This record gives sequence, structure tokens and C-alpha cells, in this order.
Amino acid sequence: MPVTVPVSRECEAYLNQFARFEAGRRDGEWLRSLRRAAIARFADLGFPTTRQEEWRFTNLAPLVAVPFVPVEPASADEKQIPASLRQPFGEWPCPTMVFVNGWFSPALSSLDGLPPGVVVCGLADVLETSPQQVEPFLARVATDETHPFVALNTAFLADGAFVYLPKGAVVDEPIHLLFLSTAREHPSVAHPRTLIVAQAQSQATIVETYCGEPGAVSFTNAVTEIILGANARLAHYQIQRESLAGFFLSSLAVREERDATFTDSQVSLGAALSRTDLTVVLDGEGSECTLQGFYLATGRQHVDYHTLIEHVKPHSTSREIYKGILDDQATGVFNGRIIVRPGAQKTDARQTNKNLLLSEEALVNSNPQLEIYADDVKCTHGSAIGQLDADALFYLRTRGIEEDAARQILTYAFASDILGRIPIEPIRRTLEARLVTSGPDSRQKKEGV
Repeated sequence: MPVTVPVSRECEAYLNQFARFEAGRRDGEWLRSLRRAAIARFADLGFPTTRQEEWRFTNLAPLVAVPFVPVEPASADEKQIPASLRQPFGEWPCPTMVFVNGWFSPALSSLDGLPPGVVVCGLADVLETSPQQVEPFLARVATDETHPFVALNTAFLADGAFVYLPKGAVVDEPIHLLFLSTAREHPSVAHPRTLIVAQAQSQATIVETYCGEPGAVSFTNAVTEIILGANARLAHYQIQRESLAGFFLSSLAVREERDATFTDSQVSLGAALSRTDLTVVLDGEGSECTLQGFYLATGRQHVDYHTLIEHVKPHSTSREIYKGILDDQATGVFNGRIIVRPGAQKTDARQTNKNLLLSEEALVNSNPQLEIYADDVKCTHGSAIGQLDADALFYLRTRGIEEDAARQILTYAFASDILGRIPIEPIRRTLEARLVTSGPDSRQKKEGV
């Protein structure tokens, strides 16, 4: 039972922002009703506190204390954005949508080469010109009943990405959605929304990247909804490299129909505080999902992954593996929950979480959970927390390798099986380089994207 709190001064600030925001909109009745219900839900739920079980290990006080202000469209000087921020994986010629502080930037984007019938556009455009395209799907799988930040995103949703794959469409090149947070005079907040609809037998790869300019005090509250039709196949990536002064909260909700296949890869490297809530509902017989993730936290960073996989129909399969490396005084949370609903016979589910602590003060809370309400299933879960293998370290030292280099080799080996599963070379190469430069020998604590 969620603990509700009175509307605080911090909540009131967002309610006042909403009043000004709504007054400037020309929404249709359905969207206006959606927004008002969402802001009422946020006011009812309030900001989560550590008294709530789902937020017990993530203290939001540092985020709540900052007076974030929304950013107006086109207020950033896009030409001043450094290339390292606009091209986080170097030269990568693929269809790309760029968002600056939550707003779509056509000037920085390129959407050439998409197959006929495939729609990739800014959410603001489609809400303005043809809202009937998104109305049947928006806020259908990402619900705000218990999650105040989904409610906040729905209340303020103004721009983001809309990706529509018609029946049988196959997109060979990855579609890159790049969200940039720039350093501004005042702390800024953005609520980007991504809606992906993959009709039956369609296939695509979607990459969401969130990057923050070094020093940017920003709050990104992102929500992504994915709806997969029968036999659809979608590979999804979310790479988080926000500023180390920034905050990143993300909710990803997925619903799969019969024989659909979903693969999700999460990487978290940036932000002072980050949390991702990931929910996958296997709502079709024979549907499959694979969730894999890697997080690296140093200094006083805090990273939190909450995942939920619901097996609703029979013969569904899920595989989940998350690995984390924490150094210095960094803290982490992994809460993985699998629910097998009544009637979901022949479910096959496996979940693993492994963590490597590189210092005495680093801390992680790992909590895998199984809830099974069917009697003919195969379900396993496991969790491990440890430090570098002393015998392996000693072996490398006896081969003439310096201790720092030996520690770095073992750390890289721990993470390599997750990063090695990323088939997109520009991403994998960049992440591997970042792992090396952030390894235990360099002890890098400065900003870097």
C-alpha cells in the first residue's frame, strides 16, 4: 500500500508549473483530460520517500531540494553544443532524432533511409497535426497509478519521439533517439516521452541515448512506452550518460503480444542519482524477452534499477542478467521481480544479478524476487556481490603485471560479457573505452562523456 504524503512545498512548485504550462496549450479534450488526471495523481502520490518499500534504498531528497524550471522550445543555441555531446558514439550514419532539453531539433537530426510506411517523428508534431495517430496507444502501457514520475511525465508531456512500424516493416539500420541536456543558468527539468508501436511481424532496433553536458544540473524524467504486435521483434537500448551533477529518472513499459520478441540493453554511467523502472508484460503466448544491463558508479553516484517481468500467457520465456561495478562511496540498487500469473503454464524464466565492489565503502542492495501462481513452470533467480578475486589478482601480478593494470583487466573481464552482447559496434567500442578510462587504475572522477 503506497504511503501518501500531504502536498508538499516541492509538489506545489510542480503544480504551479503545470497551471502555467496548461494555460499555454491548445490540446484536444482527450489530452487535456489525460494531463489533468495525471497531475491529480501526482499530487495524490507526492514524491516517494524511503518509507516506501519500492524506494527504501533511494533517497530523493537531493533531487526534491533543487528548484528545477522547465526549458522552453528552441531556447538552446544548438550550434554551441559541442560535437562530443552531439556525437556520443562518434561518426554513426543512421537515422537520428536529436532532442535538446526535451525538445526535438530538426536541424540536428537526420531521418534519411527509412522504409516506406515507417513513421519516425517528433511527438509534438503528431500531437498538433494528427493526434488520432497516438491516442489509441499513449499512456496505455505506462500507467501512473503508483508511479508519481510517470504521472508527472504524462502531465507535462509535450515532445519526444513517436516511432510507428506498420505490419511487416523491417528497418535494417538502428534508429537513434538522442536526448541532450545542456548546461544552463538555472537547473532545468525535461519530461521527454517516447512512444514505439511495432505492428505484427515488424522488426527494428531503437537506441535511446541520454547525454548531459558536463556540469549541467538537470533533471530528466523520461518515459518510454513500447507496444509489440504478434511476431514483432524489437531490440531496444538505453544508454545513460547524464552529467555527474544531473538526475535521471526513467520508466520503460513494454507489452508483448503472441510470439513477440523484445531485447533490452541498459547501460548506466552518468548522473549523480539515477533510477530506471522497467516493466515488461508478456501478454501473448510464446512471447519472449531478454533484459540485460550494466551499471558503473564511482564517487558518490547512486544508481537504481527496478525491473518487473509479468508472465501472463503460457509458453513465454524471459532471460535477465544485470551486472554492476561500484567504486568509492557509490551505492546501487537492483530489484528484479518476476511474476508468473495463473494460467501462464510452461513459463521459463531466469534472472541473475552480479555486483563487483571495488572499495570498502561501496554498497549495493540486490533483491531478486519470484512470485509464481502457476504450477508447471521453470523459474530461477540468483544474486552475487563480491570483490576482485584475490587469487586471480595474485596470478596476474606473478606474470609481471602491475597491480592497477591487473585490477583493470579483472574489472574489464567482469563487464565484458554484457558489453560483448551489444552488436552495434560504435556503441560497444565507446562503452568499452569508457570502462577502461573509468577503471580502478585511473580512478577518474572528472566529468566525461
